[in-house]
Amino acid sequence: MADTIKVTLIKSGIGKNKKIRQTLRGLGLTRLHKTVSLDNTAAIRGMVNKVSFLVKIEV
Repeated sequence: MADTIKVTLIKSGIGKNKKIRQTLRGLGLTRLHKTVSLDNTAAIRGMVNKVSFLVKIEV
């Protein structure tokens, strides 16, 4: 299993509920097409799973 994952924001969080927007902010995704490299931990995977319909995940 890789120790980092790349997450890219492909859809906007505008119009989504506050928890979804806060999760995106917590992942460091502030603009469209921004890619962040994150540690592959259970907490991060849970956050990514919550916003999976807005992001693209690369291992």
